[in-house]
Amino acid sequence: MGMIRRFALILFSYLASLSGFTVAKFVVEKNSLTITSPDSIKGTYDSAIGNFGVPQYGGSMAGTVVYPKENGKGCEVFDQFGLSFKSKLGALPNFVLVDRGDCFFALKVWHAQNAGAAAVLVADDTEEPLITMDSPKEEDEALKFIENITIPSALISKAFGNELKKAIGHGEMVNVNLDWREAVPHPDNRVEYELWTSSNDECGPKCDMLMGFVKDFRGAAQILEKGGYSQFTPHYITWYCPKAFVLSKQCKSQCINHGRYCAPDPEQDFSRGYNGKDVVIENLRQLCVFRVANESRRPWVWWDYATDFQIRCPMKEKKYNRECADNVIKSLGLDQRKIEDCMGDPEADSDNPVLKAEQDAQIGKGSRGDVTILPTLIVNNRQYRGKLDKGAVLKAVCAGFQETTDPPVCLGSDIETNECLHNNGGCWEDKALNISACKDTFRGRVCECPLVQGVQLEGDGYSSCEAKGPGRCQFNNGGCWHDTRDGLTVSACSDQTIGCQCPSGFRGDGAKKCEDIDECKEKTACNCPGCRCKNTWGSFECHCSGDLLYIKEHDTCISKRAQEEKSMWIAAWVILIGLTVAGIGAYIIYKYRLRSYMDSEIRSIMAQYMPLDNQSEVPSHVHEELKHAETST
Repeated sequence: MGMIRRFALILFSYLASLSGFTVAKFVVEKNSLTITSPDSIKGTYDSAIGNFGVPQYGGSMAGTVVYPKENGKGCEVFDQFGLSFKSKLGALPNFVLVDRGDCFFALKVWHAQNAGAAAVLVADDTEEPLITMDSPKEEDEALKFIENITIPSALISKAFGNELKKAIGHGEMVNVNLDWREAVPHPDNRVEYELWTSSNDECGPKCDMLMGFVKDFRGAAQILEKGGYSQFTPHYITWYCPKAFVLSKQCKSQCINHGRYCAPDPEQDFSRGYNGKDVVIENLRQLCVFRVANESRRPWVWWDYATDFQIRCPMKEKKYNRECADNVIKSLGLDQRKIEDCMGDPEADSDNPVLKAEQDAQIGKGSRGDVTILPTLIVNNRQYRGKLDKGAVLKAVCAGFQETTDPPVCLGSDIETNECLHNNGGCWEDKALNISACKDTFRGRVCECPLVQGVQLEGDGYSSCEAKGPGRCQFNNGGCWHDTRDGLTVSACSDQTIGCQCPSGFRGDGAKKCEDIDECKEKTACNCPGCRCKNTWGSFECHCSGDLLYIKEHDTCISKRAQEEKSMWIAAWVILIGLTVAGIGAYIIYKYRLRSYMDSEIRSIMAQYMPLDNQSEVPSHVHEELKHAETST
């Protein structure tokens, strides 16, 4: 295993050296550094902007240079030396000067930022042309702090650094101005920029950072493109395999078109996972997506595809393949046939026009150097330096416009978008129910299954959303099988069960298929002697011969006369019981009325001898009898 890995590293180091960069041209992007005092070193000097942090593109920053007496290389935390570079109220911010060596550039800047520095100048330790300070190669640990660096930094020459130290040592105040206003050319009212990237998502934190940037920057990029403010072009680095290795197992697994276009193994291990060949093919597909979208005057769709492919087809989930890519293409309404024609045959022993153009574009032209690392952002033919962050990159892009031609997106933080209006944003939707998984946000649209009438739909948001929990059957039958025949509708969805279960009389998975059970053929019903069975959809019918009657509950046939006699006896008993209940009820009513009458009579007699509370309640027939008795007397 170790030998294979070493061979891979040797091979692709060799590929990089032979891929058109025999004498690599590397251009250091410089910003203007001006010393305003003391007079002894007053003037403008070159500095190379760091590839991390946030340079103030389009702006400038003034400060005072501070050189720490301890921890001069900045490799240790400044707090342990009792050093703080926070500026006092009303004073210029502090620019910390540190020496190169012993630790990563980024770590020096991180320590200075935590101590309160507003910017960092790193003095070179050898007399040499300026280089760009980049993030470290072993970056798993480093990126934990690199992604949080927000101050700008720059490398200065050893000689200039010595002059600064000498002036500070003599007790002089060294004031400096960093100017990024000319770091990006701004020839006209349109910015041309390009991003050199890769579809590989298994290269560690750097890949995660790149994928995060594409997702975050998509909304702003599409607004710039749709408004005609910018012209964006994606690019992908490829290498070629030397002829001596074309037939090797390693080159065959890492290259297409007989070794002409290659990419390193994603895991740097030829024995597992995906191959470099898979990466080259997907990179080619993404280039063709851009070309086809550009032909239809919708170049911004590339951002949708790149973002959705990251989300839906990651290597980590073993979905990095053509099938998944085709689903993304289909959801975005792109012409799949044109994309395939653009890609050509990866097995052909000939040049691929698309990838050949990419290799030619890697070579530096004019003020731009060769593209050798990923990711690389080029703005108006100048390499962007700094953190690959939405805000920082947008600032650099906006610095590329001529004064007063800045689009609204450069003048405020509010970006109003509504990507769901076109093709539903490539998300799932149910037109019948008028519901969609597309949600418009500041950073662009997202595909999330919605909550509808208290029922949460679940799924990937792109190709499917299914209802879960109570009430789920009202939405597309909960994603379960259903069918209608002869006016009868049956479904495998039930709010009382989890998942999909075929109803009685059917069998299957319940999700995609439920088949009628032939109870007659399987002899699960109508097995009584003399019975005739007829299968129906979802049920069965059973008939008995002669005058016999079929009883389904007992799966048996009985005589109709016996059944009639049984029914007559049942009816007789019902009538008898009814009469008995009626008689008992009548007796109870009779006793109640008799008792009421007796009570009334007794009260009438007693009313003759003593006053009662309510004389008016004495029945009239009692008064008449008393009156008759008096008359007779």
